[in-house]
Amino acid sequence: MNFIEAVGLTKTYTPRRAAPVHALDGLDLSVPRGTVTALLGPNGAGKTTAVKVLTTLIRPDSGTATIGGVDVLRHPERIRPAIGVSGQYAAVDENLTGFENLDMVGRLYHLGARQSRQRARELIDLFDLTEAQNRPVKGFSGGMRRRIDLAGALVTRPEVLFLDEPTTGLDPRSRLGMWDIITTLVGEGTTVLLTTQYLEEADQLADDISVIDFGRVIARGTSDELKASSGGQRVEINLVSADDSASALDVLRRYGSAEPTLSEDRRELTVSADDGPAALQRMLSEFDAAGIRLYDAGMRRPTLDEVFLRLTGHAAGAEDEAEARKERVS
Repeated sequence: MNFIEAVGLTKTYTPRRAAPVHALDGLDLSVPRGTVTALLGPNGAGKTTAVKVLTTLIRPDSGTATIGGVDVLRHPERIRPAIGVSGQYAAVDENLTGFENLDMVGRLYHLGARQSRQRARELIDLFDLTEAQNRPVKGFSGGMRRRIDLAGALVTRPEVLFLDEPTTGLDPRSRLGMWDIITTLVGEGTTVLLTTQYLEEADQLADDISVIDFGRVIARGTSDELKASSGGQRVEINLVSADDSASALDVLRRYGSAEPTLSEDRRELTVSADDGPAALQRMLSEFDAAGIRLYDAGMRRPTLDEVFLRLTGHAAGAEDEAEARKERVS
């Protein structure tokens, strides 16, 4: 049974003197217990709006949503104690220390002074913030702020964790550290719904990926399934001489499953091939017979970036005017 279930969610914003913005347009979503599901989409696709609905921050115009079998819209008071949320921007008090921020969150959840302080100490250790726990957060780096924010979302040991672009703006080392923490939490049974524009992040963390565009899911599957749906394997050829490009293109056309692409310098060629290894072997045989010399030849699978581009027609990080309009009216 899915732990998170959303069916037919719609949400429309109506800016002044502007066309309506359909933030959600019949969104369906399901997340099994104890897994990571990534919502992947460009700015304005509806990722953050979907999270706001599921975390009881806004109500949809139509549709249903449940978490652990509890109706999100009818019983938000039962949902809130069971979830943790870390938004796009760290929600911390800059004038308090790291420890005081976590202690404050525990008090707000009515844990009591002793239990709140104990939980704060546990999270300080978990997130490797011992040396910084007594420093004001305003002196923290971006990565440390994100860790404190995520720690705050875990004060009550929530069954489900919503992470809205949790590693935006982090350096590679901090991002890897955050990935390790998320992986540990899932290993302990936490269910995670993650929104991201980082395709590598979805590839690394997600058990299942839902690609969202224009407020609805346009593709769903594991990373491997999505890559397989994008045309199988790629054969890549690097020529010694650009003068052989025309002949090489003819060979790739015979054995590839799509029109080959040619680089600007006319030396790098790429083509999709459904039967990758066999196609590459036949191509190499023809190149040898024709005297076409190669620097390199090999195969690779499509990247998640290529899958996303094929599905949406634009890059994952592309700006979208709909997002800007939505922010002005939300």
